[in-house]
Amino acid sequence: MFVNVLRFRFKDGIAVAQQEEVLALMRRTASLDSVAFGVVGQDLGDPADGFTHTYVTAVSDLAALERYMHDPLHLDGDDRMLDYLAKISAVRMSDDLDPDVGKSVYDLHARKAAMYPEWFQQINHLFGAHL
Repeated sequence: MFVNVLRFRFKDGIAVAQQEEVLALMRRTASLDSVAFGVVGQDLGDPADGFTHTYVTAVSDLAALERYMHDPLHLDGDDRMLDYLAKISAVRMSDDLDPDVGKSVYDLHARKAAMYPEWFQQINHLFGAHL
């Protein structure tokens, strides 16, 4: 199982209605067939961290992760919502104890970044680091 936890906040001035639309897009992505479970809601962490919401998804294996990453609804959702976000932080984990599994996940992300360089630039900026 691969679990992805994204903490995020919206840019200042984003209307509540627009936030709800973005959250609906995230819920749609979190309910794709490749997803074992997904949750989108308020962040209950330390407010000083600057995050207001959290997105969690889990997929069963690397094949499901790749399907999830390239699903047209996921790609469409990212295109429609990333401009509204100010900041993202991720925690990724797996119960797969293969010492090479991290490299396999990284390779999937690197291939996606190469396929969608504009998406990668947006994501990279939101994370505030080079992924």
